[in-house]
Amino acid sequence: MVNASTSAGLIGVVLLARHGDRTSTLYQDPATYNSTQGYLSALGAQQEYELGQFLRNTYLNPGSPSYIQGINTDIVDVDQLYVRADAGGGNVILDSAYALLQGLYPPNPSSAITLANGKVATPPLGGYQYVPVESLEFWQAPALTSWMECEYFDLHLSRLNSGVVFKDLTAAAAPFLEAVTPYLNGLNNSFLNMWNIYDYINVQYTHNKTFYENFPVTLLEQARYFANQHEQNVFTDSVITGVGQIPIRTLWPEILWSLGNMTESSNKVKIALTEVDYKPFISLFNVTNATVSNPNISGIADYASVVALELSQTAQGQYNIAMKFKNGTNDNQFHTLKFWGSDNITLDHLMSIVDASRINSTVNWCFSCNQTVLRGCSVFNYSNDPFLNPTSSTGY
Repeated sequence: MVNASTSAGLIGVVLLARHGDRTSTLYQDPATYNSTQGYLSALGAQQEYELGQFLRNTYLNPGSPSYIQGINTDIVDVDQLYVRADAGGGNVILDSAYALLQGLYPPNPSSAITLANGKVATPPLGGYQYVPVESLEFWQAPALTSWMECEYFDLHLSRLNSGVVFKDLTAAAAPFLEAVTPYLNGLNNSFLNMWNIYDYINVQYTHNKTFYENFPVTLLEQARYFANQHEQNVFTDSVITGVGQIPIRTLWPEILWSLGNMTESSNKVKIALTEVDYKPFISLFNVTNATVSNPNISGIADYASVVALELSQTAQGQYNIAMKFKNGTNDNQFHTLKFWGSDNITLDHLMSIVDASRINSTVNWCFSCNQTVLRGCSVFNYSNDPFLNPTSSTGY
């Protein structure tokens, strides 16, 4: 079924979705945040599937106020979707995208085709619908893991780790860290290791029956609180171009390109989905000042959370963007967030605000991170850059 009306509804939507629950902890080096992914659990797959169902009811339901004009609602038109996911070092993010898509476009017997000889071929599993997903490996481009092997980000971490904010948080967390140590199975109990402490506790509390029955729930709440404080500082910065904001800075080009492309009459894409981990959510909310009016969204987004940037057009032809957030499967609705204090913003204004902060390519990332060797940076010529080559006379 396709809606032919152009008098109401959205033109399209760009989505950032967090992966679902993992079967194992994700160790991140506190000094660099280098890591490898874990593997999607059955619970995580269910969380993503439910998220897909929610998005289906929101954007593919003709009775929904957020129904997307012209989108196929039952049988997927793969040209109307653009999906990509981080595929590095495990399957949790990539498989989360597939699970979400199962909920967005569930199996449908009508996807069967009739062959030239008259036989009917129905996809397996009752008409399973295959949506292409562009998987981005770590070595291919830094767009989805831009903080890793970024020297300036490592310096940002070093400054945080020795700075007054983390010293104060270390003091505040000391009683918790002492109380939780017997449950950590030898894991470093330093505040600087707070992400790994929280993640270990969370995974064990979810999947280990003995741990679940013996671990005090008040310590779980404290672990989440201090992890939120830690990660909020790591993946934000005082200025929009700061390296702490790098998770969203390398996503802006694709986000803005997708939104801009949706305004073109020749465009077919209605939903652009990027499956990520928690870090871009923190940076996005900080960059847009969404946490000023909604401080409860600071920190780590829950599994299967989603941010939606919805594109609509006024009667005067102006393109507007609204930002909405659903925090995991325990949150049953979208909540409108503010862009710099406003419920919506024009597409042109959004582009102009974030333009200077965008990292548009691998070579731009190399310059932004002071990286000349790893992640493909060795192929570029840095002789004319005054920062990476101080003897150069060329300026910017």
